[in-house]
Amino acid sequence: MALTPMARGLRRRPVRAPDGGISRRKSFWERTHLDPWLLIMLLVLLVAGLGVLYSASGQRIEAVYAQGTRFLVAVAVMLALAQITPTTLLRWAPVVYGGSLLLLIAVELVGDVGMGAKRWLTIPGVVRFQPSELMKLAMPLMVAAWLSRRQLPPRLLDLLVCAVLIGLPVLLIARQPDLGTSLLVSSAAIFVVLLAGLSWRFIAVLAVAAASALPLLWMNLHQYQRQRVLTFLNPESDPLGAGWNIIQSTTAIGSGGVWGKGWLQGTQSQLEFLPERHTDFIVAVLGEEFGLVGMLVVLVFYLMIVARGLWLSGAAHDTFGRLLGGSIILTFFIYVFVNVGMVSGILPVVGVPLPLVSYGGTSSVTLLAGFGILMSIHGHRRLLPR
Repeated sequence: MALTPMARGLRRRPVRAPDGGISRRKSFWERTHLDPWLLIMLLVLLVAGLGVLYSASGQRIEAVYAQGTRFLVAVAVMLALAQITPTTLLRWAPVVYGGSLLLLIAVELVGDVGMGAKRWLTIPGVVRFQPSELMKLAMPLMVAAWLSRRQLPPRLLDLLVCAVLIGLPVLLIARQPDLGTSLLVSSAAIFVVLLAGLSWRFIAVLAVAAASALPLLWMNLHQYQRQRVLTFLNPESDPLGAGWNIIQSTTAIGSGGVWGKGWLQGTQSQLEFLPERHTDFIVAVLGEEFGLVGMLVVLVFYLMIVARGLWLSGAAHDTFGRLLGGSIILTFFIYVFVNVGMVSGILPVVGVPLPLVSYGGTSSVTLLAGFGILMSIHGHRRLLPR
């Protein structure tokens, strides 16, 4: 049956490719360089995090509004970075790294002091932020850019350059002092180096060297950092002082049982026995109110995000994309592992928030910016012809 002119106009017309062939129209997700599955999981986690934060903050809706605003900014940054090509990221890596390093030096000179640490820079009337959070992206970006231009596996000279690139910012962050962030920044870069293809023999040598340096590290720790390690080994040695946090957090998680006490019904958190319950120890609120089942659901959700991120980075068609994407998603996994581990008492307390759930602005922006870069790596990949 013949079609009317209007009907013929409504039919989807094929797009002619530059080489004269016929190519299909790109979907919305392809045009925006976003991964729908990863985006949906992240948005669900953000919304669930606001619900937990409402309870953890003492049912203060102002905290939820403030965090929601930060999430909107973070999502906007993620969407914007997804549009930037990996080639552009590769070209600008030295500038981003150098700028972040200068900001860390500025913290050392004119930074704001809060809770005994000099970690913040303030632009009066505009924003107050932690430059160390920016280095969590700048570091793997720079190391991946350096190694992607070198022969892999990397040679000793290339590894020495990486050691300098890693050591300068880590030392500046450790001086603030901020042991937790310095460990995360260094781990992000180390993941890049490991993914570049180091031999197991070389990794074993590095592990032995790191273990040999532990006494030197112990001697250079601040007194409160040493106390955290000693408290981890024996929290009951000072139950009303240094051991209070971990004792209360494990008590909150254990009291939740299998099914939990119910949303807003936690006693440890609502009666303010649990310290820092809306930031570093928010997972204890989750365990008390939603129990073992709720904890497992959240952990499985995190693992799904990590698995999707590893798949996206593995599908990259160049070395830079694979190294950078793998480092971003593995660092996200370390965030979750360290936070849950310290709150449950299997790791020392180092002040690492639960990703996209704990209250905080700079951390949320940095994490979602990393996912934006990950989506960019996948969305701008060169598709092989069928």
